Amino acid sequence: MNRMPSRVLTTMNVDERPKRASAMHAVSTFIWRSWRKTIGRIHFLAIDSVVFPAIFLLIFTYLFGGAISGSPGDYLQFLLPGMLVYTVTTMTVYIGIGIKTDIERGVFNRFRTLPFWQPAAMIGTMAIHLLSFAAAILTTFGLGLLLGFRPEAGIAGFLLAFALVMFYAFSLSWIFACIGIVVKKTETLTTMSYIALYPLMFTSNVFADTSTMPDWLGRIVAYNPVSLASAAARGLMHGTSKVSVLITSLAVLGLIMFVFMTLAFWLYRRKTNE
Repeated sequence: MNRMPSRVLTTMNVDERPKRASAMHAVSTFIWRSWRKTIGRIHFLAIDSVVFPAIFLLIFTYLFGGAISGSPGDYLQFLLPGMLVYTVTTMTVYIGIGIKTDIERGVFNRFRTLPFWQPAAMIGTMAIHLLSFAAAILTTFGLGLLLGFRPEAGIAGFLLAFALVMFYAFSLSWIFACIGIVVKKTETLTTMSYIALYPLMFTSNVFADTSTMPDWLGRIVAYNPVSLASAAARGLMHGTSKVSVLITSLAVLGLIMFVFMTLAFWLYRRKTNE
């Protein structure tokens, strides 16, 4: 005996419940959603990806270049690869803010009632931010070329450094995804993020070589994740990369990604079951 269709299915004028969306389809849907949100605030994206990187590069090159390296041109050769890392580091905070905003506005509660792979909402947010990271890297590099920067390893060196910095930004973003899920207020997330980020960024080798620091400080700075990514990018762009430095950088970034991606999915799944 056939079971009568439910009232909901009758109202929808269908005979059976639609199939559950695949994980890939859910991810693509949320990437599209994030893209539509990004288009709505394109002016903010332009400021983060174009204006701020240009301002910081100009300030550090011409304000500190002469004092640190003797000339802005010489300093630019050292600074630019690190500035690519510095630029995307400040932008990773927006991953957590985007997730937290959805939670505060009640969108998250709506998502949890729908039959799709729940982490797709987080992955969609993450994926679209990779575009802003790429735009910021290309802007900073392009301005560096105009100012006189020349990667000694050529375009191949830049492309390898570009891939490494993107991997760094992707790995670091999962830390802020975790924070965005657990904090109570967006203001708390912003404060916590910058309290953690600025000491990491300024106790790194982005702006000064560790060889100019006291031995005890140089050893600490050298294993800062920002320093590892910066040193690896610098080596790739100038053709001076050491295998040990590259392997260490990739291993540390891979470990960060694995730990915090796993934790973010667990926290997100736990929240959907509350």
